[in-house]
Amino acid sequence: MVTDTIADYLTRLRNANSAGHRVVDIPSSKVKNEITKILFDQGYILSYKFEEDKVQGNIKIALKYDKFSKEPVIKKLQRVSKPGLRKYVGSTDLPRVLNGLGIAIVSTSHGVMTSKQAKQENVGGEVLCYVY
Repeated sequence: MVTDTIADYLTRLRNANSAGHRVVDIPSSKVKNEITKILFDQGYILSYKFEEDKVQGNIKIALKYDKFSKEPVIKKLQRVSKPGLRKYVGSTDLPRVLNGLGIAIVSTSHGVMTSKQAKQENVGGEVLCYVY
């Protein structure tokens, strides 16, 4: 039984990236679906597909690699807020990852979004992960 589903999601992506897989299957949830949409919008993954089952559903994610060097586009996925130690920030303290080259994904009262979007909407929340 997995207690931290977001960490499991990030680990599956990280492992598939390092193994050079093209597609990875991940059990679905609302938060994971929103994180997947953000990763696609920011250009970190090639495409995604939500498959609905009777019980839970599945997310199929096509990973993105550099055309020439075959290196994965996602260099690092880092979980920030954990079940044992939650990390909340206000709208003025939102993190910048690699001076704006990476993204921080934040769960706010307005939904899951990047820290840049949260700063524009002037909302804070729980920092879920860093991606660069």
